[in-house]
Amino acid sequence: MASDRSPDPAPPRPAQGLTAVLRAPFTGRTWREFGWILLGLPLSAVLFSLAVSLVSAGAGLLVTFLGVPLLAGTFAVLRAAGAVERARAGALLGVEVPAPEPVRARRRGFLAWVGGMLKSGASWRHLLYAVLHFPWAVFTFSLLVTVWASGWALLAYPLWHWVFPAFTGQEGLQLYDDGTGGHYLDTPLEIAGTGVVGLLLTLAAPYLARGLNQVDRLMVTGLLGPSRLASRVVELESDRGVVVDTAAADLRRIERDLHDGAQARLVALAMDLGLAKEKLAEDPRAAATMVDEAHAEVKVALKELRDLARGIHPAVLTDRGLDAALSSLASRCTVPVAVEVDLSSRPAQAIEGIAYFTVSELLQNVSKHAGATVASVDVWRAEDRLMLRVADDGRGGADPAAGSGLAGLAERLAAVDGILAVDSPAGGPTSVVAELPWRD
Repeated sequence: MASDRSPDPAPPRPAQGLTAVLRAPFTGRTWREFGWILLGLPLSAVLFSLAVSLVSAGAGLLVTFLGVPLLAGTFAVLRAAGAVERARAGALLGVEVPAPEPVRARRRGFLAWVGGMLKSGASWRHLLYAVLHFPWAVFTFSLLVTVWASGWALLAYPLWHWVFPAFTGQEGLQLYDDGTGGHYLDTPLEIAGTGVVGLLLTLAAPYLARGLNQVDRLMVTGLLGPSRLASRVVELESDRGVVVDTAAADLRRIERDLHDGAQARLVALAMDLGLAKEKLAEDPRAAATMVDEAHAEVKVALKELRDLARGIHPAVLTDRGLDAALSSLASRCTVPVAVEVDLSSRPAQAIEGIAYFTVSELLQNVSKHAGATVASVDVWRAEDRLMLRVADDGRGGADPAAGSGLAGLAERLAAVDGILAVDSPAGGPTSVVAELPWRD
């Protein structure tokens, strides 16, 4: 049980940080950030104008039937514009925003579509984005263009300051005018200082753009993507599918175990008892031998049935809780396992069962794949979470992303808002931590 974990990257050295700052104005990311802001103003102006004019017209026509479909059509246009903005955010800001929940209509037809469009929360969020993003786009465009243009102009001032005395009769760039002639940047020190100020503005502009675009990222994600409720519904639907698939797989496993194990033994037992009954009169000793063999088969069948019942839900877990159940589980592991359970109360039976089977599967991995000599199981409560940790000193190297049993276990835990974290570099040791919600 392990996952590949690369070492933490070393902190950047000062020379590397300075190089990154000097290169920032010329990187592709900077130009994409600038492109978002420069394109944002005209696109936001068009979107704002469409939204305000169409919504105003639709609201004004609500006294007639035309206002309602006009508002629905406006929302459809805004949704299409939202798709363009999401694509633009993905290309320029690196933000992949999924499409919002589709319009849901109980019936087919135009009127049902109009009603669904007006009732959709995503439609109103798109309208809010169109109204709010325009003033923000004006602000960011004005600020960034001013800083960016001023920075490059001042940075290049030592190269073009000669323009003033040559063509305007001034000594240099006028800093201010107090009515007595003002002050001009014309001395070598002032010219050099102007270039330094321009350099600072030029280097600061990329980071200013990134900071301003953080607001845009939040707006696109929050207003043009799916709502938290819709995302949660999709997540729950996916989790429900995992639970159904898991339950179906468990039923198939139980059916297979019964068919191949206890059922086959009971069929053979019935045949042996039939033969013993036939031989009872003519050869009592042979019949007694066959009965003894059948008795042994009954014991094996009973053991298989007990193991199967324990695999469905162990009685010791119901009667005595996780401490006793995990201790019993550890006693059947092929390596010595130290169990420590620190719980002042018991969680809900469903959570308790999931915790038991999680540890069971992890210990099976220890027995089959880890090559360990010792292992440990720790269980404790951290606020509203039930924590499990299974560790061993084995070889490590397993990767949940490779489609192993750990991946299926992680899906099962996620179905109940649980988390599975695997930490094991190649060569071990291995530590697997599972978090489950605590439910009384």
